[in-house]
Amino acid sequence: MGTQGKAFKTMNNHVFPAEALIALNTAYPSNATKLGHNLTSHTLLSLERLVELATQLPTDSVEYNQADLPIGIDPKDIPKPQLGIADTIRSIEENGSWMVLKRIEQVPEYAKLLADTLAEIEPMVTARTGGMLGTEGFIFISSPGSVTPFHFDPEHNILLQVRGSKTMTVFAPGDDTTAPAEVHELFHLGAHHRNLPWRDEFADIGEAVALQPGEAIYVPVKAPHWVKNGPEVSISLSITWRSEWSYSEADTRAFNHELRKIGLTPRNPAAYPSRNRGKSIAYRAIRRLRGLTG
Repeated sequence: MGTQGKAFKTMNNHVFPAEALIALNTAYPSNATKLGHNLTSHTLLSLERLVELATQLPTDSVEYNQADLPIGIDPKDIPKPQLGIADTIRSIEENGSWMVLKRIEQVPEYAKLLADTLAEIEPMVTARTGGMLGTEGFIFISSPGSVTPFHFDPEHNILLQVRGSKTMTVFAPGDDTTAPAEVHELFHLGAHHRNLPWRDEFADIGEAVALQPGEAIYVPVKAPHWVKNGPEVSISLSITWRSEWSYSEADTRAFNHELRKIGLTPRNPAAYPSRNRGKSIAYRAIRRLRGLTG
């Protein structure tokens, strides 16, 4: 995994310094890499401002959970929160919680922050995987020692550490050991949660990446990972996007599920730069047909 130094200071207003853009250009889209950023002092990312943001977002855009979760947990076993949203943030240092403010672009100031940040990497991304689609932003606010369980996400993702520290343990995308093909397929059909079953032997094959304020990590599409917070309150900004390539991967997984239903054992989607067009087009045709006859 590529690395960059702790905190980059520049004479301009760029989010990503030149060294970070070089590292991302080398790694994208298939490999995780550590980056630097310049958002640690941004006023929209202060704890006080995030209380206001949480009250501005729709209730279904705020998720909060108990902090002392195991690495692997079934979603139905996650305890219900005891405090309200604003009180959870205000007392985050001692209440033992982690929370995520989802789709922050629903609030205009945060829409601009997301757009400005993505704009710096858009030329490189577009050259590799096509235009940025479905862009979204998320902010994670976590109590000391909290755990985000083992899971994967369908988006390209850069997590920027703003306050506090955390360690993200990342696994190679497309490895059937940590995320079997059937799990991928059911996930894209809405029949499997993003959380993944954890086995202790996985600890030997993940890469633990420590993040301090001013550091970030690019996480590839569907790369399994889990996160352990440091000994202080943590604030992280996650900027995400989809690509035609990532949608093709998803459609291919869903088409493979159709093949399994008739007794076949399909191959997993081919790694980038393969576009997986055949299966992707076939599944989109099935989806359209079902829409017409449903």
